[in-house]
Amino acid sequence: MAAIVQGVVALSKGAPVELVDIVVPDPGPGEAVVKVQACGVCHTDLHYREGGINDEFPFLLGHEAAGVVETVGPGVTEIQPGDFVVLNWRAVCGQCRACAKGKPQYCFATHNATQPMTLTDGTPLSPALGIGAFIEKTLVAAGQCTKVDPHAPASAAGLLGCGVMAGFGAAVNTGGISRGESIAVIGCGGVGNAAIAGATLVGASTIIAVDVDDRKLEWARRFGATHTVNSREEDAVEAIRGLTGGFGADVVVDAVGRPETYEQAFYARDLAGTVVLVGVPTPDLQITLPLLEVFGRGGALKSSWYGDCLPSRDFPMLVDLAAQGRFPLAEFVTETIGLGDVEAAFTKMHHGDVLRSVVEL
Repeated sequence: MAAIVQGVVALSKGAPVELVDIVVPDPGPGEAVVKVQACGVCHTDLHYREGGINDEFPFLLGHEAAGVVETVGPGVTEIQPGDFVVLNWRAVCGQCRACAKGKPQYCFATHNATQPMTLTDGTPLSPALGIGAFIEKTLVAAGQCTKVDPHAPASAAGLLGCGVMAGFGAAVNTGGISRGESIAVIGCGGVGNAAIAGATLVGASTIIAVDVDDRKLEWARRFGATHTVNSREEDAVEAIRGLTGGFGADVVVDAVGRPETYEQAFYARDLAGTVVLVGVPTPDLQITLPLLEVFGRGGALKSSWYGDCLPSRDFPMLVDLAAQGRFPLAEFVTETIGLGDVEAAFTKMHHGDVLRSVVEL
């Protein structure tokens, strides 16, 4: 029988979010209902509210979530009621050309729940990134549920569902940063600091944090940055070169996603170095680079989808490393809030006051 629960919805572009009643259907084939315990407030949710992703309003926001499987639909065998899971927004199909090549992290046919969740008047909701987790319980595809150690705190584990995994993976999976190498990270919010924490974990020797906010640079030092650069006060490219023997960093991660930060990343890498774009640009942004420079500098210009992660491999690993004290997952949680506090959390995020506000239910 369908359940009626409360959730946070963006009804129209730019309007404050509202806490409303939502109908969650029983799971159908290949689906599961998850009782949400915690969900991080991510900048992508604000993009949805502002119409920066698409205009398929109303949106059920929230996607960085952890919780307990309540019920499963027919044919679901990989999870069962009672499992503690982190939700992921790239449930791999196992059949597309990427999966067939043994690269499921690039799956081109990821899937979501088939049935819609709706307002009480029957209006279908668009769940953020196919999840929609600012809600007491949510309907997802079973493949979006990744089992992790049930002893992990939900408030921290849920952040692997987007921001922390995106940043960690941008440095480690996409950028391939390794011991003894240098990395610069431009933009030191949740994603950028996760990249810094990942580089620290694998033994990068020089870790340069770049931001315009000294508070964020102080956070970056806590996560392992060996040097910080306030790019309002000095030229970021020259500073990065100066800290790397005049050459530039082996890997530069752009966690902002704007033309000016991407250009900084491009020129701040060493010859044959790697640029990784993980900050999500808005559709209107363009960049122009001299083609001779693209050729002459060699190396790689990459974008990082979800940190090029494989949830079934990476989520349990990072939860275990956090439990061992080797990865500072819990330190990304700045505050815990209620469902009714999401709009205020957006304001704090916009002002750079938090790494992550986390809704606890």
